[in-house]
Amino acid sequence: MDKLETMQVFVEVAERESFVEASKKLGLSAPAVTRSIARLEQSLGTRLFNRTTRHVRLTDAGRHYLCDVKGILESVEQAEAFVSGSYAKPIGELSITAPILFGQKYIIPLITEYLDLYPEVTANAEFYDRIVNMVEDNLDVAFRIGHLQDSGLYATRVGSIRRVICASPTYFSEHGTPQTPSDLTKHKIIQPTSVETSNHWKFAGEKAEVVKINPHLRCNHNCAAIQAATGGAGITRLLSYQVAKDVSNGVLQLALEDYEPEPLPVHIVYMEGRRASAKVRSFVDFAAERLRDNPFIGD
Repeated sequence: MDKLETMQVFVEVAERESFVEASKKLGLSAPAVTRSIARLEQSLGTRLFNRTTRHVRLTDAGRHYLCDVKGILESVEQAEAFVSGSYAKPIGELSITAPILFGQKYIIPLITEYLDLYPEVTANAEFYDRIVNMVEDNLDVAFRIGHLQDSGLYATRVGSIRRVICASPTYFSEHGTPQTPSDLTKHKIIQPTSVETSNHWKFAGEKAEVVKINPHLRCNHNCAAIQAATGGAGITRLLSYQVAKDVSNGVLQLALEDYEPEPLPVHIVYMEGRRASAKVRSFVDFAAERLRDNPFIGD
């Protein structure tokens, strides 16, 4: 094998933590993969993996080498793609990440529509309610809600969302509608812990205040909190896009709108800027246009 092929073998073993699984992915025999790694370690003069009968783990030197090697292979891939024309034509796999409910409600429809327009592109969608490292996870595009930290990434703002207080009309008719944030202490509260990690809820308005709530129910999934609220179990605070359709259909009703905190921006984040491949550029432009036209997201 040449040096680049050996690097590819190394990356597969490192990411799969298995010589056997790497061999299956690469279409090589397990002994060939083992020999390739052995020659690489010998040429470098250092051990890249700690091996046991059950586990294959990177050494400290291996972790540093992995970061450098992935950068080298990515540069080679970009150079080949540029020459072959994929930087001019959308082609290849597009890896996308977004918050779970945002991805389910708004990004999956965008992806499927985009793939119909560009049949030579495939997509891999990974949804998490946490910030993922785009470089380490090899992601092309991320949808981020909230203020961005300084980084080397490029960002396109597409709208904003609000933190909203809501409950079912039935709940409000039976228990009354809160008129000020402090009124929440008298109500049954559903706390979606992925949106509101603390039981001290901050509010804005003419008199900014922090209210300590005592949750009647805690949910680590937003869909569960929505289901409980629509069923009349209490008042919750979620992101506006998460309950937009339920509010427009009258299933949920908003309260304390004058006390809502500052809206959170929504961005599309990507890495390469003007050097981005055609698949990334075209998808970012496509998604930005669609989201800005979305009444539940666009500014």
